[in-house]
Amino acid sequence: MITNPQAGTNVQEIASGIFRINTPVPLPDGNLFSFNQYLVVDDQPLLFHSGPRQLFPLVSEAIASVMPVERLRYIGLSHVEADECGALNLFLAAAPQAVPLCSSIAAMVSMGDMADRPPRALADGEELALGTHTMRWFDTPHLPHGWECGLMMDTHTRTFFCGDLLTQPGNSERALVDSDILGPSEAFRRQMDYYAHAPQTAALLAGLAKQEPRTLACMHGSAWQGDGASLLRSLSEALSASH
Repeated sequence: MITNPQAGTNVQEIASGIFRINTPVPLPDGNLFSFNQYLVVDDQPLLFHSGPRQLFPLVSEAIASVMPVERLRYIGLSHVEADECGALNLFLAAAPQAVPLCSSIAAMVSMGDMADRPPRALADGEELALGTHTMRWFDTPHLPHGWECGLMMDTHTRTFFCGDLLTQPGNSERALVDSDILGPSEAFRRQMDYYAHAPQTAALLAGLAKQEPRTLACMHGSAWQGDGASLLRSLSEALSASH
């Protein structure tokens, strides 16, 4: 469903009760890129990635096409960047019961000050029940970059909200694919490597692969369905080979 024809913002369900909100944006070189947010509709709805502040009107309009924005209970972020939490405080103002959801490091060093309401910090391995869906949090320091990084998976649908791990260029018109996304992601990374390549990167990816996700909800590009464990192991091999 296209919610804003001028901007091209669109919404599509990628797993039961989980919706990808996608907005294509032109890069300075004329190529297209995309920003995704993921809305988990449940008793306590969650938005993962707020999107940049300037996209707030488009993202909130898209959410409103699925459910009332004021019902939001959690605004989740993987790490502190504009596309992760730029619109956070705008969403907190629009949803009176919402709180930021982040890692304990992010809460301690950034969100406790930057957010207009105190954050809910999740520990590594901690689970948060939203109703039908239950989110399991994983601390992923320096994966792919910031030390406060964390990611999460819905244990109900085995949807892994993998943030920047598999960034794909283009406008990503297809919300969910089962074709190769590692190739385009690696080609994009070779232009501007956004990975920290920390000593524990391989171990973290191995641990995430053990969760056996079935859907990978990427922040930039199409979401992917299939053998998520195999894809994460292939990503780890590609990172090791290039560094």
